[in-house]
Amino acid sequence: MTALVLDDLEKSFGGLRVTAAVSLAVEPGERRLIIGPNGAGKTTLFNLITGELRPDRGSIRLFDREITRIPSRRRAHLGLARTYQIITLFAGETLLRNVTLSLLGRSRLRWNPFVRLGRQEALIAGARAALERVGLGHLADRPLGQTAYGERRRVEIAMALAQNPRILLLDEPFAGLSIAERRDVQDAIPRDVTVVMIEHDMDVALDFAEQITVLHFGKVLVEGTRAAVVADPQTKEIYLGE
Repeated sequence: MTALVLDDLEKSFGGLRVTAAVSLAVEPGERRLIIGPNGAGKTTLFNLITGELRPDRGSIRLFDREITRIPSRRRAHLGLARTYQIITLFAGETLLRNVTLSLLGRSRLRWNPFVRLGRQEALIAGARAALERVGLGHLADRPLGQTAYGERRRVEIAMALAQNPRILLLDEPFAGLSIAERRDVQDAIPRDVTVVMIEHDMDVALDFAEQITVLHFGKVLVEGTRAAVVADPQTKEIYLGE
């Protein structure tokens, strides 16, 4: 069983084709890196996988289940979680409440307008555990607005991990993190969670990834192991500037 399969995925905005017949297969537990210059279509590809955009053609399968037409909100319940390049959290709330709210979104309690979040002990315990996993347990009760950028980035990762995903999509997760923080985040992600990551810090990304896909103008240009992709002349030309 393959964790994620994209088959001839295409997306255009007007006359601009952003994703051009992208096909790839990610195995369970794999660490897959998506790289490419600005405008290569990396974030658009993530938005297609999560259902925030609908493809013009092609298909998406999650653990052998066809999800191309399944709404975004339902894909989260199938084990798909993601982070975003631009952090969108509640700055006036504490770290703990931000993560608890992310768990509420997957709970049946979300339909109850009278629910008192402060009394949901199971959700709060899960949120605290997620913050501990990314090294932020000691800051759980601090307002998000009083934290550093790198800490906010880790809160977002904690929110994704709290949902116990089978596949985790990370959009530049290490931006603004110190070396120690990057290591904490890497260690926090269980080995059985499949990871697909967009990252511009090549040193960190290459250390983390096992398989790499290079996108250029929405197309898969090169794909393979770290050594093979870095050595490929096309990668050097369009991404490494050589």
